[in-house]
Amino acid sequence: ERFFNMGIAEQNLMGTAAGFATCGKIPFASTFAIFATGRAFEQVRNSICYPKLNVKIAATHAGLTVGEDGATHQSVEDLAIMRALPNMTVINPADGVEARKAVRAAALYEGPVYLRFGRLAVETIFDEDYEFEIGKGKVLKEGTDVAIIATGIMVGEALKAADILEKEEINAMVVNIHTLKPIDEEIILKAAECGAIITAEEHTVIGGLGSAVAEVLAEKKPTPMRRIGIKDKFGQSGKPQELLKLYNLTAEDIVKAAKEMKS
Repeated sequence: ERFFNMGIAEQNLMGTAAGFATCGKIPFASTFAIFATGRAFEQVRNSICYPKLNVKIAATHAGLTVGEDGATHQSVEDLAIMRALPNMTVINPADGVEARKAVRAAALYEGPVYLRFGRLAVETIFDEDYEFEIGKGKVLKEGTDVAIIATGIMVGEALKAADILEKEEINAMVVNIHTLKPIDEEIILKAAECGAIITAEEHTVIGGLGSAVAEVLAEKKPTPMRRIGIKDKFGQSGKPQELLKLYNLTAEDIVKAAKEMKS
């Protein structure tokens, strides 16, 4: 009575979820990210965001981590699409703990929410007592030389990069931005005090985390920055870890960018 299967009918899925919301329910509409933001975009825009209905979109298999399915199924632009929609809140968890807490927070939040989940199993970063708040980023490591602002699965890579940099006497701050919209401007401005910022996302550099951070810095505190992400390209078929390396989305790539900024 609480589960409805609408396979290969993503537009109907979003319309039905909108209908449930008008009746006071809290629907979670779940499908691959590429279908939630691509095939069903018009329904998300006009039937959910425009009337600001209380629908939660649980988008799975996001980004390159869908792997061998290839470019047609790899949503490397979904965050940009969802960020552009008025009334939409956009969340990209870093691990399983944060994902569970984000789902609970989304259920309690009034309004449309886009939750991005990857396919790749990632290492656990947070303890079960971790406190999650929509719109509030987290400083995971303090630093003074460079700030690495990451989202989603790139948070783990950012922490690895910070450990490598510390051995080379570069003190890196690591910030987890789980909510891309509304973005935490206060924590970005705090990161800017390092004098150099690197953003890291498993998403195109156009319209995602890098763009969101750059928008804040351009208006509030211009700061040198580098964006680690997919450089205006489609994905391709391959094992997730191979693709992350191919598209320069590893801890080593973050380390390289940090060294270049500090040289």
